[in-house]
Parts: sequence; C-alpha cells; structure tokens
Amino acid sequence: MQSHACLNIDTAPVRDEELLADVITRVIGDVRHIAVGNASPIPAMAALLARARGGGVPYVSLLQSRKHNFFTDGGRELFDCAGQGRIDVFFLSGGEIDGDGNVNLVGIGDYDKPSVRFPGSFGSAHLYYVVPKVVLFRTEHSRRTLVPHVSFISAPGGNAPNIHRPGGPIALVTNRCLFAFDRQRRRFRLESVHSGHSIAEVAEQTGFDYDCPETVEVTPRPSDETLRLLRRVVAPQLAEVYPQFAAAVFGARAP
Repeated sequence: MQSHACLNIDTAPVRDEELLADVITRVIGDVRHIAVGNASPIPAMAALLARARGGGVPYVSLLQSRKHNFFTDGGRELFDCAGQGRIDVFFLSGGEIDGDGNVNLVGIGDYDKPSVRFPGSFGSAHLYYVVPKVVLFRTEHSRRTLVPHVSFISAPGGNAPNIHRPGGPIALVTNRCLFAFDRQRRRFRLESVHSGHSIAEVAEQTGFDYDCPETVEVTPRPSDETLRLLRRVVAPQLAEVYPQFAAAVFGARAP
C-alpha cells in the first residue's frame, strides 16, 4: 500500500486503500449493521464510508473503538448478536484462502509442529455461518495466500446441503482485483481488475481456479464525493482506532 501523508488532502491521487474501501462498500450494499474485527483498517474504512454515505445508517461496530462500537461486552456480544441475526456484514481474512472459500487462520504444516503459525481461528467459523454477507479480504494477492486448498480449515466456505446456514462469503477483495463468490457452486468469479493490474497478472498470482468472463471491467475509480467523505469524514474517525494507519494514509490524527 502506498503512503501519501505528505500530499495535500484535496489534490492527492487516489490511494490504494481508498480504492479498496470503495470496492468493499459497493459490494456490501444497503445493510443495517456492519461489524469489523481487530486489525482491519481497510474494512473499517469501508464500514465508516458506508455510514457516511447513509447519513448515520448502517450501524458500525469497530471492536477496538470506544466511539464506534455497538457492543458493550466485546467479542462475546458480537457472537451473540451474529447468532441472533443482528449483524449483516463481517470481514474475514486468513493466512490462506482457497477456491472453495475456505479460510486458514491456524497454520501451515503439521498441526502440532507447523512451519508457519497464524493468529488463530477465534470466532471465524461461527461468524462465517451466521452473518449473511461475509467479505473475504487479503492485501497480498499471491499464490502463497490464494491457494488450491488451505492447509487447515478454520472457517469453511461451503457446507453439506442438510445444514442450515444463513451466512457465508459473498466476495473476495484483494490488492489486485474483486472476485464474487457463488455459494451454490462454491466458486469464485472474477468481477473486476484494479487499475494498474491485468487479467493475466491475476491468473498468474492466483493459486485456485475461478471463472473468468470474456469481458472483465476495470474497477471503477472512487467518485470525488467518495474521496471527500474518506478524507474529510472517515479519516479522523479512523484515527481513533488506527492512528498509525490513518496518519500514514491520510496524515490524519484523532480529534
């Protein structure tokens, strides 16, 4: 990701982070409540952007925030609300993501003696099943991260047909492109490629198979109004939770 903290806020070119936040917001659509977990600054940008566009709707819960948090009991209340159908959108990432939408947050190699250890699954499996719109997100789009089959399934993208599952993945957003996810077929489809990248590059850097239509659009540039909201409204709010990120991207500080 690029840093443009030294540039004038009104004349700076579109930042990678701004493009991805705009993509995520468009994918989300109209919803009531967006929850964002820890260490997710770009999804948090997208959630705050959605609220800024909606004039205060949807609700936004940033787990690390005191000002922007719907919950009073942390992760435990998050899981309860999700199970009750009171959260519409959540975000998941992973050390590995495969073509079936499976996410690996545990590690690579033997479970007892892994060659790589990730942070852990936490409540990902539960949230993946019950939140209607889960957006997968990865800023490193490579064959190391987007693999044919994950080494360990922390959260499964699909399930047996006799299992009730109101939630699941709807898209995968990366630093190179946007994939949509077909839950029935358990398969990704290339929707758009970000400016500066190509269809061939996406294919070369993706370890799993996916559908690619004959015509793939370039991801639209954020509108001037979107950039204004991100830089003038979202950036100061984001600084409360992610001060270093907000300073590096926007030169913003918490009010």
